[in-house]
Amino acid sequence: MQDLPARIELHPISTLTLTDAQFLRGEAAGTPTTLAAMLSLAQGGGRQPMVLLMHGSGGIGPSIPLWVRQINAIGAAACVLDGFSGRGLVSVNQDQARLGRLAFVLDIYRTLPLLARHPAIDASRMAVLGFSRGGQGALYSAMARFHRMWNPGGPVPVGTLAFYPDCCTRYLEDTAMVPGPIRVFHGTPDDMNPIARAREQVERLAAAGHDAALLEYPGGHHAFDNPLSPAAARVPAQSVRDCRIEEREPGLLVNAATGAPFGYDDPCVARQAHIGGNPEAAAAARRDVLGFLRGLLSLA
Repeated sequence: MQDLPARIELHPISTLTLTDAQFLRGEAAGTPTTLAAMLSLAQGGGRQPMVLLMHGSGGIGPSIPLWVRQINAIGAAACVLDGFSGRGLVSVNQDQARLGRLAFVLDIYRTLPLLARHPAIDASRMAVLGFSRGGQGALYSAMARFHRMWNPGGPVPVGTLAFYPDCCTRYLEDTAMVPGPIRVFHGTPDDMNPIARAREQVERLAAAGHDAALLEYPGGHHAFDNPLSPAAARVPAQSVRDCRIEEREPGLLVNAATGAPFGYDDPCVARQAHIGGNPEAAAAARRDVLGFLRGLLSLA
């Protein structure tokens, strides 16, 4: 019964809906937006460590509640941030242009101070865990440049965990990170967000002196940790796996193959990918994540 939360709270999160260009230029001129965050407190007394979970392009699917239960079971609070409902979105799998790919970074920054002030949370032991689009949000929320722009003086997580993030974009200063280990969890056959791009980024971070590592799972397609999906299937989904996107100047994202501003109608954008669970890969990843979190958050 240790995986049952002692208490669940719902909190409003005030943020902005920005384009990627606005975010990258530090322009707080977007649409004011209120999101919801569900905080599940673990059993036991005293201040708890906390993991902030950020969902992917399909919204909060069945893997998220299972992660919450398992994080609670090791004695940590878990906070699920819903980046879609407050924006009138359910999924952007087939139309990624409906929301800037960096929107979740700002949402994470707007949520962390609320959690840091919570009387049941130990602000010195907070981590971020994201999946797919949310994995990208988690990974790039650790960039020092973005913290300076959007979270100056705000709480900095002690570590970052990202499942199968999209690493097809090179941002300015994207190897300068805030302190704290970075772990990326990725299935080797993923054809939504290819592991090769994640491997490149992790190697760049490690070469820059960061504690960054990639954990690979054979047989794990995209969303391999979905407990209600026995196998991956090819489905309609928008993927930039064949694109190389670069930020050439602040706020300007270009298709490296053409030199023109990137758009989701570019020929490099794929329209299908394999998505679905793999029980063996999921079990291995859960063991790895929970073991890492125990050490990171100083849990017995």
